[in-house]
Amino acid sequence: MTFGIFVIWVLMGVLAGLLGGLVIKGGHGLKRDVTLGLVGSIAVSWFLRAVGMISGSGLFVAAVVALVGAAIAIVAQRKIRPTEHRDEAKADMWWRWGLGAAVVVIMGWMMFGPSQQPAATAAVIDDKTYAVTPATMKLKAGIVTGEVMDMKVTERIEQGSGRVVSPAKLTARIALKNSSASQTVRLVTGKIQYIDAQGQPITLEDNRPDPIVKFSSSERLDPGQETTESLDVDFPVAALKGNTLKTIRLNLAYVPSPYREESANLPVSIGGK
Repeated sequence: MTFGIFVIWVLMGVLAGLLGGLVIKGGHGLKRDVTLGLVGSIAVSWFLRAVGMISGSGLFVAAVVALVGAAIAIVAQRKIRPTEHRDEAKADMWWRWGLGAAVVVIMGWMMFGPSQQPAATAAVIDDKTYAVTPATMKLKAGIVTGEVMDMKVTERIEQGSGRVVSPAKLTARIALKNSSASQTVRLVTGKIQYIDAQGQPITLEDNRPDPIVKFSSSERLDPGQETTESLDVDFPVAALKGNTLKTIRLNLAYVPSPYREESANLPVSIGGK
C-alpha cells in the first residue's frame, strides 16, 4: 500500500461523513459522522486489500471501495442507533459544505491532475581513448634516464549527445633512474610541453592548469637507483587533431649532489680476548 492510497481512504471517509448528514437523517452530528466515515473507509479497504481482492488497484478503484466502506458504516449507524430528526446547527452545515468541496477538489487533483514526470535517467558516460604512437619511449635528461610507458590520451564523452564531460588528459607511467656513478639526485618537478610540427608550443584552453608532473617520492636517488611515477596531466584539445602534435617534451627539474662512500674501521674483540 502506498501513501497515496492511504490518503484516498482518509479523504473518502471524510467525504462520506460530510455527505451522510445531508443525505440520511438520524446522525449524531458532524464529528461523529466523519469518524464513522473514516472507520468504515479504512476498515473495509484494509480488509479487502488484506484478502487480496483489491491488491494492486489504482486510485479510482481505491476511492470507490473506500467510499462504499464509509457509506456502509454510516448506514449501519442510521439503522441501529438513529437519533430523532433535528436540525443541525448552521455552523455545522457550513463546515459540511466547505470541507466537502475541499475534499472533492483534492480528490480531483490526485486522480485527474498531471502525473509526475519520471526522473531523468543518468547520462551514460564513455571514455574515448586516443592512442599515442609510440606508446612507450626512452628518455634522457642529464644524469636521469628512464622510460615513459603506456602513454594514452582519454576524454570522457556523454553517450548520445557527444558532449565532452571531462576534457582530454594524458596518462602514462614514468620509470626514472639515476645513471650517475658519483652523484645523488632529488627529483623536484617536471613540466610537460606539447610541441606542434612548426616547433611551437600548443597551449591549453582557458582555466585549465599547466601540465605539471608532481613526484610523489621526495627521497633521493642514489647512483643506479630507480623510481616509478604516474603521469596524469591535462591535454590540449587542439592537439587531438591529426598531424598537429609532433613532440611531447618533459622538462625535468632535479637537484644533484656529490655521492661519496667512505670506510670506517671498528676494532673489536670477541669474548674479551
